[in-house]
Amino acid sequence: MKDVAIRIRDLNYSYDDIPVLTNVHLDVFPGDSAIIIGPNGGGKTTLIKLILGLEHPDKGEIRVYGNEPEQERIRIGYVPQYARYDPKFPISVLDVVCMGRLGNSLSGRYTGHDKEIAQESLAAVNLAALSQRPFSALSGGQRQRVLIARALAAEGDILILDEPTASLDQQSEEQLFTMLAELNKNMIILMVTHEIGVSPSLFQRVICVNNQVHIHPTSELTGELLRDMYGSDLRMIRHDHRCCPGGHEHD
Repeated sequence: MKDVAIRIRDLNYSYDDIPVLTNVHLDVFPGDSAIIIGPNGGGKTTLIKLILGLEHPDKGEIRVYGNEPEQERIRIGYVPQYARYDPKFPISVLDVVCMGRLGNSLSGRYTGHDKEIAQESLAAVNLAALSQRPFSALSGGQRQRVLIARALAAEGDILILDEPTASLDQQSEEQLFTMLAELNKNMIILMVTHEIGVSPSLFQRVICVNNQVHIHPTSELTGELLRDMYGSDLRMIRHDHRCCPGGHEHD
């Protein structure tokens, strides 16, 4: 289906014979925005690795724009939860963002065009003025935005973020959500999160992952439902989101 960006059908995945994901069905459409929630060990990270083509299902299929995930990996920008770096290593903000261009380069070297795209990506996250600053000199919120710029530099259609608010203060978190809302005008946003305190205008759907996957419009979730499904591991969610047109869906 050409109108489906990510399509998962009858997917099973086990680790050391322990089922992690069972009978997963999921469609992600162009323009979609969703948070991915669930308890620790429920399969959130595994689901992301499968979408990225870093893991392969034991059963079933996953397609990204109709192809195997590894064939379309360049179209997915990924922002990990933690950036491991040596604070003494002299790397600039622009150099970090240019890393997102590696998949686009045949020579392995950054071209002038690569640097232009990196600079444009920094502008998209409002950090163009800091391009020559050492990455280690930035605040936590600024580093997170640089990592998003690195993902944007790949010029993909899908942005996946893993716990992007974990180390941010409230002001940085609000700036992040404002930026994601703007980016969602041109690309799919999928955000893995554990603390559910999100902007009510940004995310259309909630993808609940706990061995199986269930999809909800954000407006239909209640605290009681979340506690029943995930216990105390999920702490907070807001319910004043607008329903997606398709209504409540259980896959």
